[in-house]
Amino acid sequence: MSPLGRETAVGIVGAGAMGGGIAQVASTAGHQVLLYDTRAGAASRAIDGITKALNRQVEKQKLSSDDARAIVSRMRVVDAGESGRTALSAFADCGIVIEAIVEQLDVKRDLFTTLERLVSAECVLGTNTSSLSVTAIAGTCAHPERVIGIHFFNPAPVLPLVEIVPGLATSESLVHTVRALVDAWGKTTVIASDTPGFIVNRIARPFYGEALKMFEEGIADRPTIDWAMREVGGFRMGPFELMDFIGNDINFAATSAVFEGTFYDPRYLPFVTQQRLVEAGRFGKKTGRGHYDYSVDAPALQPTTDQALGKSIVARILAMLINEAADAVATGIGSPADVDLAMTKGVNYPKGLLQWGNDLGLSAVLDTLEELQREYGGARYRPSVLLKRMVREGKQFHQ
Repeated sequence: MSPLGRETAVGIVGAGAMGGGIAQVASTAGHQVLLYDTRAGAASRAIDGITKALNRQVEKQKLSSDDARAIVSRMRVVDAGESGRTALSAFADCGIVIEAIVEQLDVKRDLFTTLERLVSAECVLGTNTSSLSVTAIAGTCAHPERVIGIHFFNPAPVLPLVEIVPGLATSESLVHTVRALVDAWGKTTVIASDTPGFIVNRIARPFYGEALKMFEEGIADRPTIDWAMREVGGFRMGPFELMDFIGNDINFAATSAVFEGTFYDPRYLPFVTQQRLVEAGRFGKKTGRGHYDYSVDAPALQPTTDQALGKSIVARILAMLINEAADAVATGIGSPADVDLAMTKGVNYPKGLLQWGNDLGLSAVLDTLEELQREYGGARYRPSVLLKRMVREGKQFHQ
C-alpha cells in the first residue's frame, strides 16, 4: 500500500474529546482535516475548544501564533446537510477516515458500511474503539482488509501512546502503513492483538478492580488506597482518583466489556460499588461527585498513612498488574517491549510492569499471587503460566 503522506486528507467522524483531539494531532502534523459529528454544532464547538487550547500554548510561549493559526486553518467542519449520508460524502477524497463515536458495535458497523461506499477504494478506515473488536466492526464491510484499530488515549494531543490493532482480515501492508503515519504524527505506537481491551485497558483492569475489592472488603478506605498507590507505589494518581478522573461510567463500561469479552474471566469481575455510582449518575469529576465529593465545601478525607498497610496494598495490586502483563505476553496480546512501553506511555505507570517484576523478583510476585489464591480460592488470582515458568527456570523478562 502507498504511504500516507502529509498531503493525505484526514477525515474524523465524532467531535467529542477524542475526535477533536485526534483532529488536532493530524492538523498539527500538517494534514487537511475534515471533522464531522451528527450533533448540530459539535464540530464547530470542538474547533473552538482546540483554538482556545492552542491560544493558551501561545500565551505560555510553547507555540507561535502563526503555527496556532495554521493548525486551526487546516481543520474544516463538515456540515450535516440533508442527511448523514450526504454529509459523509464530504470524505470522498480522504486517504484515511478515523471514527471516534459511541462505543456501540451496530453504530460503528453502520458507519463503516456507509463510508466504504462513499470513499475511494484506497481509503483507510480506522476505528478509535477502546473496547470493541476491530474484527467485529469490520465484519459487515465489503472490504474488511482496510479496517484497522487506531486507539488513541485521552487527551490525544498530550498522551503519546497509540495502539495499532489489526483485525483478523486487516491487510499486513496496511498495518505498516498506518503505523508509519501515526509515528510521523509524533506518537509512540505499539501493535496490539484484537482481544478485549487490547494491551493497556486489559492489563490495567486490576489497578481498579483490586482496589475496589479491597475497599468492599474493608481492608482500607478509598483515601488510604489512593495514598498508598501514590506515595508508596509511585503512581501519579490512586485508583479511585483515576476512576473519577476518567469517568466511572467509562471505566465501568470498559471493565464490563473486558469481562464479557473474555467469557466472564473472574480476573476482570466488575464491582457493585462502581455500578451503584454509575446508576446514581456519580461519574466523577465531570458530574461533581463519584468516589469523592468535588463540591467546594466538601470535607477533605484523610488517609490512614500506615506504611505496613500501604506496602501490603501496593504489593497486592502490583502483583496482579505484573501477572496480567505476563499473561498478555503469554497469550500474544503484545510483545514484552510493547507491553512495558504501552503501560508507561499510555497510562503513565512509573515503570514497565515486566521490568518492575524483574526488579521486585518474579518469585516474590508469584508468592503474593499464590498466597492470595490460597486465601480466596477460585481463579481470580491464578498465576500466569508464563510467570510460573520464568520463576521455575530462574529467568527474567527482557525488553
